[in-house]
Amino acid sequence: MGNWKDNVQVVLDQIRPSLQADGGDVGLVEIMDDGTIKVELQGHCRGCPYSQMTLKNGIEQLLKEKIPEVKEVINV
Repeated sequence: MGNWKDNVQVVLDQIRPSLQADGGDVGLVEIMDDGTIKVELQGHCRGCPYSQMTLKNGIEQLLKEKIPEVKEVINV
């Protein structure tokens, strides 16, 4: 599947429609060599009380499932 870092945006693009359906979005900020992915939750996701749950149980879980090199996803 090539470089694992190239696949991060592909997976985020798969998640994006469900976030946008609720008025939110996610932007990729940085991919670190240690497997940490920095993202920015946008739109309604920014102030949503469930944003941390969305980040950890949705975005992070799917990225880890699809890309084993991903260790953590954090919102910056």
